[in-house]
Amino acid sequence: MATMKAIRIHAYGGAENLKYDEVPRPEPQAGQVLIQVYAAGVNPIDWKIREGFFQQISDYSLPVIAGADVAGVVASVGDGVTTLQPGQAVYGTADMALSGAYAEYAVGYADAIAPKPKTLDYIHAASVPIVAITAWQALFDGANLQPEQSVLIHGGAGGVGRYAIQLAKWKRARVIATASAANLDDLRNLGADQAIDYASQPFEQQVKDVDVVLDLVGGETQARSWQIIRPGGVLVSTLSVPESGIPQGIKAVPVFANLRANSQIQQIAQLIDDGQIKVSIEQVFELAEAAKAQEVSQHGHPRGKLVLQVVHPA
Repeated sequence: MATMKAIRIHAYGGAENLKYDEVPRPEPQAGQVLIQVYAAGVNPIDWKIREGFFQQISDYSLPVIAGADVAGVVASVGDGVTTLQPGQAVYGTADMALSGAYAEYAVGYADAIAPKPKTLDYIHAASVPIVAITAWQALFDGANLQPEQSVLIHGGAGGVGRYAIQLAKWKRARVIATASAANLDDLRNLGADQAIDYASQPFEQQVKDVDVVLDLVGGETQARSWQIIRPGGVLVSTLSVPESGIPQGIKAVPVFANLRANSQIQQIAQLIDDGQIKVSIEQVFELAEAAKAQEVSQHGHPRGKLVLQVVHPA
């Protein structure tokens, strides 16, 4: 039986529960794709899954191979897959319930995988899918953002926030974003019309009557946001929204990304290739350093994305 190297979660808890293992290489079933992984993105949801935060909705059978964001080459396809071919350069999301991305090979559903952006290498491509899909679905599915509307993005310097700024500008919206003082120039370079230092400038004193708030922070930041949304406006959050106490005439929409979104990741790839979206990464780790990468994600407050490099160019 063919084997591969993989990072598996052996128990819920700290990063010490991630182990670098030799495991059987998976095979794709109907509707699935086997990807030779060149790079895997590291996301906050990865360590949250490892900590056990999502056990009530997705309790994996441990040990399980971690990770979802993936870029690589199609190794084989399952029955019924006609959209992808062996040897094709792709990006998208693997499925941990099948075989996750922190490995030499990963399995994903065909409708979660698309051709890799031509202008990106594998490392940069692996940093894109989850954060870009989340931003897309929050703005366009959750908030139905329209041209000329205004949107306030809390946490604009984070992974989702950076894509949300760029997607909102592509949609011709007026974009306001909050971040720390050190990141304000970065927000402007991404296209924000107004950048607010959340520590020294209370946003509710700077902004009023916005059409959309994208809340990537939660807590008291969300609580202070209701007052600056116009009647008929909407708050979308990737965290949670209250069941009561929402001002009359304002919608509150929770967003949990649907990663089987082939048409969206194809559109995102096209926007990247057209120069509409900039992709940046902060740090690259070896596959065996996955625990270190998750520690940085969890405690280091990285500005850009973290990526595991699995295959090195010849």
